[in-house]
Amino acid sequence: MSQIKIVPLGGVRENGKSIYVVEVEDEIFVLDCGLKYPENEQLGIDMVIPDFSYLLENKDKIAGIFLSHGHADAIGALPYLLENVSVPVFGTELTTELAKINVREYPNTKDFKEFHVVDEFTEIDFGHAVVSFFSTTHTIPDSIGISIKTKEGNIVYTGDFKFDQSANKPYQTDFSRLAEIGKEGVFALLSDSSNAESSSLIASENQTEEEVYDTIRYWEGRIIVASVASNIRRVQQIFNAAHKSGRQVVLTGKDVEQIVRTAIRLGKLQLPDEDLIITERQMKNKRPEELLILETGRMGEPLQSLQKMASKRHKSISIQEGDLIYITTTPAISVETTVAKTEDMVYRAGGTVKTISDNLYVSGHGNENDLKLMLNLMKPKYFVPVQGEYRLLAAHADLAHEVGMSYQDIFITGRGDILEFEKGRLRMTGSTDADNVLIDGLGVGDIGNIVLRDRKILSEDGIFIAVITINRRAKKIISKPRITSRGFVYVKTSTDLMKESATIVETVVLENLEKADFDWGVLKQEIRDQLSRYLYEQTKRRPVILPVIMESSQKRK
Repeated sequence: MSQIKIVPLGGVRENGKSIYVVEVEDEIFVLDCGLKYPENEQLGIDMVIPDFSYLLENKDKIAGIFLSHGHADAIGALPYLLENVSVPVFGTELTTELAKINVREYPNTKDFKEFHVVDEFTEIDFGHAVVSFFSTTHTIPDSIGISIKTKEGNIVYTGDFKFDQSANKPYQTDFSRLAEIGKEGVFALLSDSSNAESSSLIASENQTEEEVYDTIRYWEGRIIVASVASNIRRVQQIFNAAHKSGRQVVLTGKDVEQIVRTAIRLGKLQLPDEDLIITERQMKNKRPEELLILETGRMGEPLQSLQKMASKRHKSISIQEGDLIYITTTPAISVETTVAKTEDMVYRAGGTVKTISDNLYVSGHGNENDLKLMLNLMKPKYFVPVQGEYRLLAAHADLAHEVGMSYQDIFITGRGDILEFEKGRLRMTGSTDADNVLIDGLGVGDIGNIVLRDRKILSEDGIFIAVITINRRAKKIISKPRITSRGFVYVKTSTDLMKESATIVETVVLENLEKADFDWGVLKQEIRDQLSRYLYEQTKRRPVILPVIMESSQKRK
């Protein structure tokens, strides 16, 4: 009987951060290594990556990292794993090139070179398992699913996918290969759940291309298109529509420049005209009706960039009267408020907003029918829905039950749950650490809940600082307390509050100086407690209170 474990370290009960560990005998196969962008309450955080503790504890077993596609939710955390483990990375041509960009930009992994290009015809024999691949349809070319063949059957990871019968070659699903894998026998299926609640018919990419062209060709002024940089399919549609409409394209932002140039170099993105792309400097010599500006924003988030354009804070572009802002990405439900705010700002600046979802339902992930078709093609013995919040995993589990699977063979996992094959069946046997690791600047994992809590308080109630100098030996105050505040109250109109706060500090300090067992920690805590109580009584707010106590041997004159 084979020894098999399946451990999701991310990508379950959350959006993004896909990473799934499949362990066969003494070899570990890592499927994707993605990040997710911070939620609203994670103030100041740049990105969130998985906890790699399980992999670091078993790094000698890792056979390789296998990437399904080139989006950040699949490759974004790769540098942070590779700085701790040196293992081969496998992916298709475009996926590998995009992963190299991420890895080389991170100082600790810039010299890593062990990338291996695979395609849908590649098979790699690792002894206890054979890894092969199958092409899938997503919003970026060279997307693949991954199959790990074991003695018990195939363990299949779909990656992000949908079924689109009109997709052209770089985006086509290999249905015959899916059927072949299903016929061989599937032990476990790990399948994309991102769109599991939707029964809506997803627009084909041909329909989407027509919609993009119709929107662009009839507008008489300048057009600013907001898109995700790594949605290569959408970028291709925008290029085609711009060319047919007699417009030239300006790329704004480092992300889109790198991704687009890489895709063009590899032939995954076609330029209809060599002169289609112009620089921001050349843009100044063009009439508005000759221009299309492609804005992808920092780390693929265009909405914040649009807000900067509307408020004239963008480094090079401001929204003008008569501009069309065309949002070609489908924002998540969690950012609907941000979308509404952005639209309002655009209209105030004189622009007009249209979104691709006004007329079409657009998604890069399969709907209910697509997911059920995948289940029927694979006919898995066990099913693990992945890539989605809990409600989406549960909805996908219900779909699996609809096509004939028993709920006892379906596992809705949390991060770190260990599924293990023992006594003839797959079962939950335990868990491992798999918390979020927060990236803030160059800091990796050094920001925790306490710091985030303080940032939240600072953002809501501000900071209150009390500075005082004492002579502990003489049991005297050398300089009276100085009170400063930021983001709490307007100091010039709160003089009485400041004076009373200074008095409280002075009283607490004198009381503590008289104690035989004087303790710095106790003194600071008492100042915090007394000030916190008084300030809350006066303002109903709780600022971060920072007592600064300096010691001097100088005697007061």
